[in-house]
Amino acid sequence: MSGFRRGVRLGIDVGRARVGVARCDPDGMLAVPVETVPRNEQSIDRIAALTAEYEPLELVVGLPVNMQGADTASTTDAREFAAALGARTGTPVRLVDERLSTVTAHAALRSSGRTQKNSRSIVDQVAAVVLLQQAIDTEKSTGNPPGATVPLDEESP
Repeated sequence: MSGFRRGVRLGIDVGRARVGVARCDPDGMLAVPVETVPRNEQSIDRIAALTAEYEPLELVVGLPVNMQGADTASTTDAREFAAALGARTGTPVRLVDERLSTVTAHAALRSSGRTQKNSRSIVDQVAAVVLLQQAIDTEKSTGNPPGATVPLDEESP
């Protein structure tokens, strides 16, 4: 675990309708679901409240790029959301490639016997768990923080 920065992290899976939130323990042993936040004008405020409650080292926001690694409309949305979150909370934000995190979340829920319909309320939390766990595992295996930081002085949209 050399190079792993000890501390709680929040994982954020930004969607058009919902935002999944997960957290990990200070040692990065386990990422767990926290909440599904409806995507509206209060989303940033709710996640800021969770940030105040958990006092994370950083926020890990999923960056949805296409399979070739190129930006999409969702990528722009996630970047803007991450910048607004950083500006609102003052907490460092990292953007981490989240390719296939939602697909992985759906597959995990299916294998546990849940249908897509009855998983809708929690799939965003599970996707946040997947992206946060991938980020933790990356840092533990490489000794380097994953993804790219969002400048804190960036204006929120």
